[in-house]
Amino acid sequence: MIRHQMKMGILSAMLLLSVLSEAQIPEIPSLFLGDDVSTRYNERDMAISPDGSEMFYTLVGNQNSFSVIVHRKKLSNGKWSSPEVASFSGKYGDLEAAFSADGKKVFFSSNRPVEGDKVKDYDIWYVEKINGVWANPKNLGPTINSPWNEFYPSLGASGNLYFTAEYKSGVGKEDIFLAAWKDGKYEPPVVLDTAVNSILWEFNAFVSPDEKLIIFTSYGRADDSGGGDLYISVKDDQGKWQSAKNIKMLNSIRLDYCPFVSFDRSILFFTSGKHGIPKPFEKAQTYDELMKTLNQPENASENIYWVSFKKVLESTK
Repeated sequence: MIRHQMKMGILSAMLLLSVLSEAQIPEIPSLFLGDDVSTRYNERDMAISPDGSEMFYTLVGNQNSFSVIVHRKKLSNGKWSSPEVASFSGKYGDLEAAFSADGKKVFFSSNRPVEGDKVKDYDIWYVEKINGVWANPKNLGPTINSPWNEFYPSLGASGNLYFTAEYKSGVGKEDIFLAAWKDGKYEPPVVLDTAVNSILWEFNAFVSPDEKLIIFTSYGRADDSGGGDLYISVKDDQGKWQSAKNIKMLNSIRLDYCPFVSFDRSILFFTSGKHGIPKPFEKAQTYDELMKTLNQPENASENIYWVSFKKVLESTK
């Protein structure tokens, strides 16, 4: 297993370097503009496959009027294909795709009905790649999904599932839970301890495949920059989560969330609503100037950012 994971990591690193080609991973958070991923619209929650050949992210309409998962493939010329709605998305509210460590499954959150045609609360679903095609979505079932919302799946190489929920069994207003994969099925979810969760809001956690590192968003902590910040925790030698640290180099006065680290551990992606529009403007704006501001990224919509994961880790030591 370890040898297989190392091989996957090497292949992933090679492919990601091919993906980046002439680009260099920024050492400070920067818009992920590659092949028009970040635009004037709302893009969030990036996911890139372990082999670097596929990309999923979510496109959200104004006022959350819709939410669809976008799919793109790596082309032979080193560029990404044009964005398309994923084959399993486009009708219901879908978001937050996450690859399994072997790349054969994609988990996501959706309000699609289990039966009938009436939308429900958000559950966690998955699709499996069969003969190179993503098959029909399957609901993870009642052990994971409840009458309340379940969001933001993240998978360990063991099959363990981490996700966000507002359960009475939690410790705060919103918490991160773990459902262990054992003997071919999920065990009932348990809330992560208070090194990660608090009496406030914790959500949208990325967990590394070896489950030794977690990055998540919390809102309302004393060191919060204003709109919800990204935090990191690592396990000690006894396998216990250490007290989470604010990743200050990533955070802004806006909401910073939806972290994802590439499988080769070179890049951290995250979503932010930060922008540079002054209030008030330094001078009165013309209509054309306003249209230019509105028709580019960082126009107060949400966009996807990327940064060297090595630099992120160095900043938290």
